[in-house]
Amino acid sequence: MKKKFRIASLASEVAPYSKTGGLADVAKALPKALAARGHEVIILTPYYSFIKTQGLALKNVDPDPPCSIVVGRQQFPIYFKEVALSPNFRVYFVGNEELFGRHSRVYGYAEDNLRFMVFDLACLALLEHLRFKPHIIHCHDWQSGLVPNLLALHAKAYPSLSKSATVFTIHNLVHQLGGNWWNVPEQSRDEGKNNPPVENSKIRYVNFTKRGILFADVINTVSERYAKEILTSEFGQGLDKYLRRRQKDVYGIINGIDYTIYNPAFDQNIKYRYDWNSLRRKKKNKLLLQRTLRMEENPEIPLIGAVSRLSEQKGFDLIMQLLDVLMRLPLQIVVVGSGDKDYIKFFKSAEKKHPKKIGIYTPFSEEMASKVYAASDMFLMPSRFEPCGLSQLISLRYGSIPIVRETGGLSETISSFNPKTHKGNGFVFTKYDKDDFLVALVRALENYKYPQVWEFLTWNGMRHSYSWELPATKYLKLYGIALKKKNKP
Repeated sequence: MKKKFRIASLASEVAPYSKTGGLADVAKALPKALAARGHEVIILTPYYSFIKTQGLALKNVDPDPPCSIVVGRQQFPIYFKEVALSPNFRVYFVGNEELFGRHSRVYGYAEDNLRFMVFDLACLALLEHLRFKPHIIHCHDWQSGLVPNLLALHAKAYPSLSKSATVFTIHNLVHQLGGNWWNVPEQSRDEGKNNPPVENSKIRYVNFTKRGILFADVINTVSERYAKEILTSEFGQGLDKYLRRRQKDVYGIINGIDYTIYNPAFDQNIKYRYDWNSLRRKKKNKLLLQRTLRMEENPEIPLIGAVSRLSEQKGFDLIMQLLDVLMRLPLQIVVVGSGDKDYIKFFKSAEKKHPKKIGIYTPFSEEMASKVYAASDMFLMPSRFEPCGLSQLISLRYGSIPIVRETGGLSETISSFNPKTHKGNGFVFTKYDKDDFLVALVRALENYKYPQVWEFLTWNGMRHSYSWELPATKYLKLYGIALKKKNKP
């Protein structure tokens, strides 16, 4: 009989309660997949102000004595709420009005480091109160990176967690603390070896990711290629030397997607639902989106979608450099996302100049993202780097063929289509270069001219499975490795 794990999963955002990106999807879908296999799983996440309006059937959790987290001279009363999703799958919300109850966003505040330091301490206090005794404490991204550090240095404070192994998952190494790590003055950079400082002037410089890397039992990231890339100075974001020292403890597991959520057959955000046997209905979504955005209504013109955070990492510089060329080609582009104001300004200006050929929808919304996945023929992800990427997997399920750069998780999930052999599921370019990108895009446009070829490519892409089945199996193996390492004699 295979071992049944007790797993505590810690994340700063969990869909559908809070979401800024793919982390939220993973932080819900992976625990859900593990619970479906019979493991006992709990999720711990902050109780943001906007969650209060979601009508959840919440139950109060009342520790005795009440929980209060002390950081230096500051004291933060904490409350907990619980929602049971199934007998072996629960979500616990960690609340404090000052740090989470007054904020309309998940991140982007000067005190973010303090907020998530308190969150990490509160998670440990809650686990101790629950006597859940997790085999695994799974810490997602920088916001929970202090947990391995605190457990390693203060084991006696958490007796019920003495045998719990920590897994630290890096979703994007760029994000290491509240703010840009490269803006931290050299003399103030966190060594990360001891207790986190509690003085306000120093808390803001604590590097949560570095501490997670130094103290977790095992480290993983969200694709095998990215696990290798982050060991290099090019992708290591200043932490590569620490990762190389722990190379034997660094693993890569590609993400999956939850097909009960991302599926055009029953996506409530699209008007004309379809599957791979009813692709004609996809064209109706295309015409509807063109009409909605006041673009030229033409079912035959290639419609290219981009659903993304608007940032340099995502390759928007390449799109901007090529836009004049692209506007002379027979295509339309629709961009959905939030992010850098300069990118938003650029695309809004381009939309005014070419209203029949380009559309931008900002801020990001799940509803509009679904509409673009369902309407588009092709999907742009020319990322400079991409730890895993979920958008290309979602686009395949919606029959929108990815055009991607060969990096990170994109290289593991998308391969160039060969019209002679019918192998491949997208169009790939190698160099982060506008000319290389243009070649891949033109190849896609040329293949689009042959309806039978394109229909096969779309049909085949929709039938690919990137569910959580295989990743969940790999995580269970990783948990076994972490436990063995933690409790070795």
